This record gives sequence, C-alpha cells and structure tokens, in this order.
Amino acid sequence: MSAPIKFGLIGLDTSHVLVFSDTFNNAEGKQFLPGARVVAAWPGGSPDLESSRSRVPGYTAEVRDKFGVEIADSIEDVVAASDAILLTSLDGRVHREQFARVAAAGPGKPVFLDKPFALTEADARAIFATAKAHDVPLFSSSSLRFTGALTRVVTAETKRTVRGADFHGPVALEPTNPGFFWYGIHAVEMLYATMGRGCGSVRCVTTEHYDLVTATWADGRIGTVRGNRTGNYEFHGLVHFEKHSAHVNVQTETKGFFTCLAEAVLEFVRTRQAPVDPEETIELVRFIVAANESRANGGREVTL
Repeated sequence: MSAPIKFGLIGLDTSHVLVFSDTFNNAEGKQFLPGARVVAAWPGGSPDLESSRSRVPGYTAEVRDKFGVEIADSIEDVVAASDAILLTSLDGRVHREQFARVAAAGPGKPVFLDKPFALTEADARAIFATAKAHDVPLFSSSSLRFTGALTRVVTAETKRTVRGADFHGPVALEPTNPGFFWYGIHAVEMLYATMGRGCGSVRCVTTEHYDLVTATWADGRIGTVRGNRTGNYEFHGLVHFEKHSAHVNVQTETKGFFTCLAEAVLEFVRTRQAPVDPEETIELVRFIVAANESRANGGREVTL
C-alpha cells in the first residue's frame, strides 16, 4: 500500500478544518476516508473579520489536541511538511497572497482552495496564473457541488440536456466578503455545476430577508438563485429538462456533502486533474460580482 497523502491546512478560522481533520485523521469517525492525513497547519486569520479572528484560537487547539496536527509557524513550514495543501482561510481577500506563498514554497504540490476562491476576476485570474507558473494543480469549489443529491440528477450525460435550474439556500451577509461571496456562493456553485459556463447577464432583487438572482445564459436558458436570511439553512434545487424537472434535496442525503468534497479532493491529488475547469471558477466569480452590483443598483441588469 502507498503511504498516506500528507495534507497541510492553511488558515484555521473555519469549521471546514475540523471536518477535514476528522475525515482524514479520525479512523473511528463515521465519515473517515483512508489514504490521507492532515499533518500540519498554520492558523492565519483576519484581524478585521470577527468570525475569523474569534475562531482561530479554538480551532487551532482542537486540530492540535484532538487530531494530532502539528501547528507550524509559517505557511512555508506547512508546505514543506505536506504533499498537498488545503487552503481553508475563511476570508477570500487573503487567498491571492497566501496562494502565492504556497505555490512558491511548494512548486508542483496540489492545492484545494476553499470558497470563496477570490472576490474579483482580477484576483481569480492572477491565482490561476500563479498556479500555472509554478506547475501547481489547483481547484476550488463549494462542497455543495459534490453532494449526491445533485450529482445523481446532473450527470455527464444529463447535463447536456439541462434547460434551466433554480436553487435555494441561505445568503447571510458579511461586508468584507460582500453579497453572495460569503454564503450565497453555495447555491451559485450548485447552479454552475448544473448549467455550466456561458452566463450572459444577471439581475438581483433584494429585500431585508431575501435575494433573488435571475441569470440568463447566452443560449437563452434561465437559472435562478434564491437566498434567505430567515434561518432556513436548507439547500434545494429544481433542475429542468426538456420533458421533466427533478428535485434536488440535500437534506435527504445520508452521506455528507463535505465527505463528497473530501473524496473529490483525494482523487484530484492522486490524478492531478481538477474536477472544476479554471474558466468556470473565474466565470463564477464574475457572476457573483455582477449579482452584487445588480443587488446594489436596484436590480438593474448587469452583463458578465
């Protein structure tokens, strides 16, 4: 048997670091995946983001004490100790700078960069350019892209026949990572996993508790994302085909969507083949930028 893949964590300010550590390090856990182990981590954190700053001490202690992860003094130390990197920093503003350090310290080492990948198209393109320059396999995605509730409906075969889609999820707001970048990105990711690239324009209507994005693809298809701030954390979707529509209900799954993401990350590291095309990730960032702009200007149409 080959040696386990050694993962390093960059940024201990999201609950995702606990899930990754439990998935790969806890052999007694219900969602344990063999073949990898988180071995090192760098805490990071954003001082001006309360939900980042407040979580770092507790998550650092837990990954160290519960899962046996070594806490390193720098990004570079984590990269040196690892075969592949999970860049999990909560704040999308720091991803470009942190990824540049990872890529320079470990040319060729695969990186999964957690959502939100970037907050501007310029940063998104710069990150992929850095990856190419250092031969770093790279991908980014919300875990909701890989939930079985969606992948059973939207397969390689059925995706070609999708005529439209509607997705729903929470869309809590955080000024430093505005609009749909903070939590609404999950439903946007599900929409892109279903519809693919090619969105031409978006409109976003917003009220105190709701946002509704209506997006038109260049081929005439329409997709929507409905977000709420009412305490409804369920994810649902309705995928429309020519002759029928199919409900995507994430809540009915017994296999967690984060386990599905971890499986995709393992396969990515082993094959060095990203499951999400870079141009789709870049367009998804542009989509959110446009939706946020429409949201701010009274729901007027914004082109991508």
